[in-house]
Amino acid sequence: MPAASDATVPTGPAGTAAPAGPATPRAAGSGTATPPSRQLVRAIAPGAVTVAMSSAGTPAPGYRIEVRNASGTPVPATVRQELPDGTRATTVTAGGTTTRAAGRAAPGEITWQLTLPARSTTTLHTALSAPPRGRAVTAPACALSEDGSQPYDCATATWSGGTVAAAEVTPAPVWRRTPVLLAALTAALVITIGALWWWQRGRRGRATAAGPGRPPASAGGPGTPLYSGVPVRGSVYPQPAAPGPARRRRTPPVWLAVGVAAAVLAGVVGAAAWTATQRVAAIDTQKQPTSGAWVGRTVSGPVGAPLRETAFEFTVYRVACAAAATAVSDRECQATVGVRNLTPEQQTWHGQLQRAYLPGGTWVSADEAATRAANQGRDVFAEPVSAGSRKVLPLVFTVNGTDAPKQLELRSGVFSAGVRVDVP
Repeated sequence: MPAASDATVPTGPAGTAAPAGPATPRAAGSGTATPPSRQLVRAIAPGAVTVAMSSAGTPAPGYRIEVRNASGTPVPATVRQELPDGTRATTVTAGGTTTRAAGRAAPGEITWQLTLPARSTTTLHTALSAPPRGRAVTAPACALSEDGSQPYDCATATWSGGTVAAAEVTPAPVWRRTPVLLAALTAALVITIGALWWWQRGRRGRATAAGPGRPPASAGGPGTPLYSGVPVRGSVYPQPAAPGPARRRRTPPVWLAVGVAAAVLAGVVGAAAWTATQRVAAIDTQKQPTSGAWVGRTVSGPVGAPLRETAFEFTVYRVACAAAATAVSDRECQATVGVRNLTPEQQTWHGQLQRAYLPGGTWVSADEAATRAANQGRDVFAEPVSAGSRKVLPLVFTVNGTDAPKQLELRSGVFSAGVRVDVP
């Protein structure tokens, strides 16, 4: 595809245009050429080439990619942007080309072959076809070595198209929440039953006070002798007053005790049922069985989305598999993964905990030997991830047959629920 008119052309320190391509150096005393990317990758300091990305507020998905070279030498690089399913590139600047992935109707990626001038920033623009209404589009981009084997840095951006994020949805009012309603109902029942009991108790007390054996208020004062119910004054031998009825200790009626117990029991059972329903609804029925994943909850998302678990934030920028020679042969699938340590301490992780799930439900762990070779001999699992630091590196999974992984599971530790990345 031809470059758009607003292409940004990187310039060197003196303001001259960057060369179209690097010269291929030769090894001393040898007649064969040394791959320039391999030679420059060793010389480039970590973090010298960085990528920043943002989405445009346009009706169709648009992205701005900034690739910065902070080193003092020009760096040949391949910049690659992934295209989500169902989209195609409509605008590509700076001479980028689109390629179709096997089995897809839309282009799979946009690729630029650039030479990044020393201490410069190269800006690229892309635009994609409009997706269905309400769908967010995430299209990550990476800067890699010239042959595309070693990632320098990656970034991601999501075009939302004005959709409302889930975090912005207004929660239900407090008075409409099930636990609050159950508590209010239980309290109302208890108060009503208590008021009825108090009213019944006062009524019985008044009836007892007006019963037989109690003289009327006009019958005389205290200590006045009675004869046949008539007060006698001046009697030499006064008759003692008739003793009142013995008062027994009152207890709540049976119906009241049963009612209060039933109300409390109903409230407890209702709250327990609601809690159990919420927990069952939160269970991911599509989750593959894992061993020991009991800390936290598994988070799922697409390629390019940052996903956080107990210790790490994982971002899968790209998954590419080599062509299968036969239906039963092994082949390598390489995932470009960003790992950020969110904890205040350094963390270690293990290759056996990183898995690729195939369509049939079987899975394979990361091929540590192939991953070490893809990282130029570095054992990335033997190097702890420092607190607050971030790494972008390739992980290799060796799979059998022609099927590509449909999901990746990445975890920082055996007791972490980890994250799951859906591979298109």
